[in-house]
Amino acid sequence: MAQRTSEAESQSDAVQRVREAHSFAVQLPILGRVALPRPEQLAFFAAIGLLAAVEIIEWPVALTIAAGHILITDQHNRAVQEIGEALEGA
Repeated sequence: MAQRTSEAESQSDAVQRVREAHSFAVQLPILGRVALPRPEQLAFFAAIGLLAAVEIIEWPVALTIAAGHILITDQHNRAVQEIGEALEGA
């Protein structure tokens, strides 16, 4: 049982290291550590902002698209985390 617990802890540590490797953060003087989206997400948000800035789409539409993208990404990450936790328990 102790070996299984140590294996689960080492897997949890590995998962945490992978999460940290795929996340970006900036240390700001007043705010402290601020997490940033991955580069492909930043590109997506920049493209949506550019489309809104040149008035190809309206700002409310751009905000709705960006909010939907954030919600879908968060849901996907949560599902992947739950699958990983289920595999750890197996």
